[in-house]
Amino acid sequence: MGKSVQIRQLGREISVADEQTILQAALEHGIAYPHGCRSGRCGSCKSRLIEGEVDLLPHTPFAPTAGERDIGLILACRAQPKTDATVAWLGREEDRADHPVQAFRAQVVGLDDATHDIKRVRLLPEGGVPLAFSAGQYAQLSFPGAPVRDYSMANQPGERELEFHIRRIPNGAASERVASTLAVGDEVKVRGPCGSAFLRQRHTGPILAIAGGSGMAPIKSIVETALNHGFRQPIRLYFGVRQERDLYLVDHFAAACKRHPNLTFVPVLSQVERSADYRTGTVTEAIAEDLHDLDGWQAYMAGPPAMTDSVTPILLERGLQRDDLHLDVFFTPEAATEPEKRLEDVK
Repeated sequence: MGKSVQIRQLGREISVADEQTILQAALEHGIAYPHGCRSGRCGSCKSRLIEGEVDLLPHTPFAPTAGERDIGLILACRAQPKTDATVAWLGREEDRADHPVQAFRAQVVGLDDATHDIKRVRLLPEGGVPLAFSAGQYAQLSFPGAPVRDYSMANQPGERELEFHIRRIPNGAASERVASTLAVGDEVKVRGPCGSAFLRQRHTGPILAIAGGSGMAPIKSIVETALNHGFRQPIRLYFGVRQERDLYLVDHFAAACKRHPNLTFVPVLSQVERSADYRTGTVTEAIAEDLHDLDGWQAYMAGPPAMTDSVTPILLERGLQRDDLHLDVFFTPEAATEPEKRLEDVK
């Protein structure tokens, strides 16, 4: 039997089914509960347990820490109520994107290869009305004959077309269909926006943006939106892939660097020993070599769990404040063990 959970900020009660997390239930009820990775890594859904008891599913030691658990802090994405409960999310008002969640149909108007295994898909919403979202958020897409999957927008807010970068995963229920049978003119169901790993418009300090593979999608949206909104602070963009054939948008961002002197773009190849054109090694190593004091920075990172788990400790050691790290973790089918995790949008 489910439990009743009151969300203090909204003065609203929701029903949480057995083996369901508070965040899952909130999103099903159309509540824009702050969240990012949905896997216990980023801490965006950190909340205060005011009343009741919950079981916490496994999570990283960074969110929440043992000390935070002792004072009643939980992660909504990991919390399964044992009793009726009352919770309140933490964070600043700017940590919550106040866009209504919409469900609508869209048509495929563009389809091309970004790399050997990543499709760039462009959708035009029915009626031509742009989706209101914040740069870095994602939407739930249902392609013909495929299950619902989450993909991040790569375009800037306000543009008529929605752009997604979808990597083909062997036997992936959605990505295989996108790669092999999706065609211009097909109808796609869209629901969104979702996610809290979005650009903080009020931030005036330096920005660190880190993308792994098709994690470039939300990072592209964040970086381009910041530049086009006149951000003048330093913006460092690191793009980690395995080999040169996995790179894309290199010329695009090289040109952006010429137009915007505050932008630095660093592609990194992890499975190449030497390269005349690019850094080699891991993104973690590149950041550790380049950046030593991240206090006052905002960091946005989108990529596979191996990358985010490796980079996060380095960022915190270098002085980045935990609340200034915004993660969008993409999972492979092998890495995802929970139904709420993002199975297809991977690096």
